[in-house]
Amino acid sequence: MPQLNKGGKYVFGWSLIWEDGSIHFPPMAICEYDLTTDDRIIIFTGSRITGGFCVTNSRMLLSSKLKHILTDLPELDGSCPDSEGQFIRYKGRYYSWLHLSEDGCIRMPASALTFLRLKTGDRLMAIRSSDIAFTMGAKGP
Repeated sequence: MPQLNKGGKYVFGWSLIWEDGSIHFPPMAICEYDLTTDDRIIIFTGSRITGGFCVTNSRMLLSSKLKHILTDLPELDGSCPDSEGQFIRYKGRYYSWLHLSEDGCIRMPASALTFLRLKTGDRLMAIRSSDIAFTMGAKGP
């Protein structure tokens, strides 16, 4: 796995935003974060520098110091299908949930792409961010 710079973060690869809003996550990221144990992921806004969004799931959040996010935002449990792709503000970031296919693909609603300032054809770099999330970065130095 290549690094962004010596001693820097690791990169899983590139993903493209397709015409239908679908984004395929790199297989290595899917495997390392064990995403396919659930059919739903949680995304949240990335940093100002990187843009894009971060990817995690309920299992990873529950085993971290950030488990309060799931308690405070019950909308992220996916029980309301109409809320898929809708962002909720919480402590300076915005959170949403999306369905994840068995092969590690999501379909981002147009409204979510607009909210994240992304568009069809954009390339996103999958970057290891932490032990609970990876970033799909849209820009950077």
